[in-house]
Amino acid sequence: MSRAPKRLRAADWQAQEGRWKGRFEGAQLDTGVTVLFFSSDEVGAGPGLHVHPYDEVFIIRRGRALYTIGDEVIEASEGDILMGPAHVPHKFENLGPGPLETTDIHLSDRWIQTEIEEG
Repeated sequence: MSRAPKRLRAADWQAQEGRWKGRFEGAQLDTGVTVLFFSSDEVGAGPGLHVHPYDEVFIIRRGRALYTIGDEVIEASEGDILMGPAHVPHKFENLGPGPLETTDIHLSDRWIQTEIEEG
């Protein structure tokens, strides 16, 4: 049995018009992956420490970032791909100079995130 193709337009997921920033959940496309697009020009910007109950794949499309995944600290740059295992706390920040753009693939049909206080 074949499923019909589905389409989201930029206005359906973009947080800012004309910028690769925002997200769509897999349920919107009847699929098992949710995708977040991160974009920031600000050095130091990025999500704080958090965890997901599923694996996440990080694709650095532009710029440089410092990732903390569990006990590992990894400096990543354009073209690098990292994997954050389920239930492992992680965060990242823009190292600059210039913008950081990532595509973050969550292996779930919806976005589930638990923030973790640092310190």
